[in-house]
Amino acid sequence: MEQENLPKHIAIIMDGNRRWAKQKGMPSSFGHKEGAKTLEKIVRYANKIGIKHITVYAFSTENWKRTEEEVSTLMGLFQSYLDEYSKRADSENIKVNIIGSRTGLSEKMENSIEKCMERTKDNTGIIFNIALNYGGRDELLHAIKSIANQIKENQIEIEQITEKTISDNLYTKDQPDPDLLIRTSGEIRLSNFLPWQLVYSEFLFIEKYWPDFNEQDLDEAIKVYQHRNRKFGAK
Repeated sequence: MEQENLPKHIAIIMDGNRRWAKQKGMPSSFGHKEGAKTLEKIVRYANKIGIKHITVYAFSTENWKRTEEEVSTLMGLFQSYLDEYSKRADSENIKVNIIGSRTGLSEKMENSIEKCMERTKDNTGIIFNIALNYGGRDELLHAIKSIANQIKENQIEIEQITEKTISDNLYTKDQPDPDLLIRTSGEIRLSNFLPWQLVYSEFLFIEKYWPDFNEQDLDEAIKVYQHRNRKFGAK
């Protein structure tokens, strides 16, 4: 890898946990637990090599349509993950940021989110965005309502709205847009993930299921990114 040409921000759609578990004759919950271990490993490694931001798609607004049992398992896993992270993230110098809607989340989950974000807010390493109860269109709707309210309160005028105005009202405010999007499991779509932020990102779709993704795969993804010619619309 070229250290001077690392992506500043990597977005990941962690796909394939359930199919990975099924392939091994195990329940979906096993796949999700192993996927959480992979996530921990990858974020720690990304921080080590100098990536500044990483955003992962943990639970979408559409995932509520899954069975009650699976949703309950996922929420329990996320809460345990955040509580555990609160205890040791300081030593890893990782700043945890939860993005997405809080609507529908339990009070315990909200408390875990606030505790983890508060505990890690002064860390200076990688910013670890966890998209929880996140939907791209929902985020844009949230931003539009926020801007409309600012107009209503005479804080800005319609003519003053720019692309930066919209970016400043997204969950990823003050962070650079992702340079690279990685999606595992072979699926080739965005699935309502960061539609505004990914407009000029490089996409990489990998056949591996997420629990099998490792540090070497991240290295290879970065090497592919570094060989892309990013024109941003210019010839």
